Amino acid sequence: MFNLTRYFSTLSFVLMALAAGLLTLYYRSITNEQLLHHEQNRAEEFTQVFENSLWPHFKPVIDADQSASPDVLRERAATTKLREALGNMMRGTTVLKIKIYSRDGITAFSTDPQQIGENKAGNAGFRSALNDMPRSELTHRNQFDAIEGTLEERDVISTYVPIHNIENGQQHVDGVFEVYQDVTTFVQEADRHLKWVSTGVVAVLAALYLAQFMVVRRAQTILRAQARALEDTNQELDHRVQERTHDLENEISERRRAEQRLDYLAHHDPLTDLPNRLLFKERLLQSLQQVSRHDAQLAVLFIDLDHFKDVNDTLGHSVGDALLTTVTRRLQTCIRPGDTLARLGGDEFICILENIGGPASALEVADQLLELFRQPFFVGDNQLYLSASIGISQAPADGTEVDVLVRKADAAMYQAKAHGRNRSHFYTSTMTTNAQERIQLEGLLREAIASNELSVHFQPKIEVQSGRLLGAEALLRWNSAELGSIPPSRFIPLAEETGFIMELGFWVLCETCRQVAAWDEVGLRVPVVSINLSVKQLERGNLPELLRTIMRETGITPDRIELEITESVIMVMEDAFTMLADLRALGVRLALDDFGTGFSSLSYLKKLPVQTLKIDRAFIIGIGESRSDESIIQAMVDISRSLNLVSVAEGVETAEQFAFLRRLGCEQVQGYLFGKPVPANEFLSRWQAQTAAALPALALTGQG
Repeated sequence: MFNLTRYFSTLSFVLMALAAGLLTLYYRSITNEQLLHHEQNRAEEFTQVFENSLWPHFKPVIDADQSASPDVLRERAATTKLREALGNMMRGTTVLKIKIYSRDGITAFSTDPQQIGENKAGNAGFRSALNDMPRSELTHRNQFDAIEGTLEERDVISTYVPIHNIENGQQHVDGVFEVYQDVTTFVQEADRHLKWVSTGVVAVLAALYLAQFMVVRRAQTILRAQARALEDTNQELDHRVQERTHDLENEISERRRAEQRLDYLAHHDPLTDLPNRLLFKERLLQSLQQVSRHDAQLAVLFIDLDHFKDVNDTLGHSVGDALLTTVTRRLQTCIRPGDTLARLGGDEFICILENIGGPASALEVADQLLELFRQPFFVGDNQLYLSASIGISQAPADGTEVDVLVRKADAAMYQAKAHGRNRSHFYTSTMTTNAQERIQLEGLLREAIASNELSVHFQPKIEVQSGRLLGAEALLRWNSAELGSIPPSRFIPLAEETGFIMELGFWVLCETCRQVAAWDEVGLRVPVVSINLSVKQLERGNLPELLRTIMRETGITPDRIELEITESVIMVMEDAFTMLADLRALGVRLALDDFGTGFSSLSYLKKLPVQTLKIDRAFIIGIGESRSDESIIQAMVDISRSLNLVSVAEGVETAEQFAFLRRLGCEQVQGYLFGKPVPANEFLSRWQAQTAAALPALALTGQG
């Protein structure tokens, strides 16, 4: 650290010593000037006295020829007795010597005779006095020849004073008078004063120096303490800066890792670590550029797992996720290093096969992928079997744009599902038309409720023995303003695939209950109305609560509603018994639809809380033509009777079919023979006037 005390004390000492010296010199100079001024005035006064009293006696000496020898000049001065006269004037004064110079600078007179005749023309004091300007000079003489004799160690002031003379009214200088005055006493006194003054100045400066030294020393102490504190603070700050720098470096590193992780997550599926849709499209774009550049071929394989949703619904999403990772590892074994396998989401995977030789190469890889699904997948304690449907599009044959190839591979995959699943299918141009029609149909269907294009038609259910109206089946119909009448076989599966079946089913339930209540108000009492249910409605789990709300709002009792569930739906539902039990507990009736087309056993059927078995139309049309179908129908009627269930034959279109069913003891029938599905108002007008003797002709025909 900079030593303030040392440098300040040194500098202050030097400056104060210099100041003391300068003050001393200044004081001495002032004193000398005052002394010179004082003695010059005395010399002028002495000269004035000389002019007034003795000058007339001396003037002849000055006016005489000064070119004579010094001896002549001395003799001339001696004859005038000037020495004695001046000696008398000098007696009692401090004047030691007097000289008189002519205008030429020759010493015309001196109290020291030896100096008479000297030439002082070049002397500065003489020349100044000759110009009428007195001049004094202080000198120290080791020896001085005074009028009284030789003096030792004297301070002498010599003053050159002009001697004036007035002639013709004008004053002019006749000569120069030099007076030597002894000022030793004054000088010694001035020296003593100077010493006291110097001592005082030194004392004051020393005190000032000491005070400043103490202040500076204190300041130095404070500065050192502050410097130490500052150094400690700087060290702490440096430490903090280092720590913060380290933290920033760690933060930057973590941020970079986070950015890398985010970038990875932005391009990869978090569950399987496969490329996601974004990265897949980027790679497919690069591959398509290579295709156009090198005239190569590639294929896109769209892989969708069949019935994967059943795994999630029955075993839970955790098992489903584990199954997806297992499927991923197995699929990767068939993918070449240069190809890309990606997950689009859910149970959909997609693959890029680059540099293929043609359709055969793509089909070979697709067959290998399908072969992987022949072996079971083990997830925990579960042994699961899966299949997959694969759609294949090719570049450049099917297009050279990313979205086009993906869309066409997707369309081909749906075609594979439509042909029975667990297979692959190449894209064809007709698929685009079908896909476009499907998209159009889906959009129109979602607007159908708001556009009032949907309606519920009712088909009567007739008691076989009496011909009375025992109920009706509610059937959904769609008359599109753009496409016209669209059959249920076309839009119901689409609604189930897209999930819109939930909204449609709720609308049908509401509309049916509302219509039953409306018939009651006008006098047509339909005992039971059947409504078909989708598996998705049952899986939702809130169906009992929805029904309770609808029936409360419409005033319909539960026993007037019969819910038809297909045999295949019950077989695939894990908690079918629980759901059906909840519905039965609500009070609604349950019917097993399309009985005979599934694989349920009698023991399984016995456990179901159903009240009605509906014999599928596929067996009814065989009456009179197939002994096998007739035997099956008889068996189903017998089973219904043995289980105390109501048997209903659907699709009855001829009197022969009706007569056969009547002989077997089938309890109820429905079909075109008794009426097609018609709108509610038409159904009302037809059946409002029905009597207990309805359909006598048909009954009679049935007996014949």
